[in-house]
Amino acid sequence: MRRLNLALLIILLLIANVAVVGQQDQASADSVARTSEPAAASTSATTPNPTGPETPKLDLTPDAHGALSQAQMQQLFRVVAEKDNENDKRLRDYTYIERDVENHLDGKGQVKSTETKTYEVMEISGEQINRLIQKDDKPLSEKDAAKEEEKVQKIIDKRKNESDSDRRKREEKEEKDREDGRKFVNEVADAYNFKLVGTEAVGGREAWVIDAEPRSDFVPHMKESKFLSKFRGRVWVDKDDLQLSKMDVEALDTLTFGLFLARLHKGAHFMLEQTRVNDEVWLPRHLSFNIDARIALLKDFKVAGDQTFRDYKKFRTDTKIVGYGEVKEP
Repeated sequence: MRRLNLALLIILLLIANVAVVGQQDQASADSVARTSEPAAASTSATTPNPTGPETPKLDLTPDAHGALSQAQMQQLFRVVAEKDNENDKRLRDYTYIERDVENHLDGKGQVKSTETKTYEVMEISGEQINRLIQKDDKPLSEKDAAKEEEKVQKIIDKRKNESDSDRRKREEKEEKDREDGRKFVNEVADAYNFKLVGTEAVGGREAWVIDAEPRSDFVPHMKESKFLSKFRGRVWVDKDDLQLSKMDVEALDTLTFGLFLARLHKGAHFMLEQTRVNDEVWLPRHLSFNIDARIALLKDFKVAGDQTFRDYKKFRTDTKIVGYGEVKEP
């Protein structure tokens, strides 16, 4: 997914669990007992998983009132987060088309201008490549297309000519990010009171609907976690795959980042929808956001954005790219 402006990136890292990208393989539950009826049963037996190791089912047996305990909800959240991490790993094997629409708003919330960009996205040797292919839904001129190809070629050459020292530094940083991600998952699970409010159909599939409200007694142990109390949200978890199918997040208060370099105002809103692809992975389908922010000493700006993701295609990771438009089979 192409990175957005600073403020939105930080929020998505915190709330959408992008912070756990690259986390090492961990056991994750692939099936759970249905809890739409209070009499639902639980089991500790393991279930074979054709795409990974055998993992235990979750104990999601509701109490006499049909509710789940906070410990059960935290366990559910951690498993969903682990699965979302696995989705990110599998995303690296796909190319896709991303269309971004940004509506710049005036003080009354009316659209002043609109910018639309469409990208072809892929990942090469651990680095995401976004090749711009359209502006305002029109193909690029020959000159602009050539600039994009040159930009992509530079990225490919950088990876192809990477020294052993640079590669080790990159791998060390990736390992540190994985460790931070593991810590952050626990922080998020502890930062909220979760409440199962029912079930709904999302994309024709049944999903649990879960509300998350910040806990007043939460003590953050990471600097990134101090923002968690500023948000509340609702998530939809697919009951069969135990995957995040939809998420709706709202800022409860104004946030300031980096000694007032960036400020996100109360009321900022984000919604993410995901879809099942190739019966093996859940990937983004739609992201929308509406923010009121200030960057550095610039005046406040209001932006309403909409991103769609489509045409996911499996990309052979064992193919060697030696230049843009050139491939060599292994």
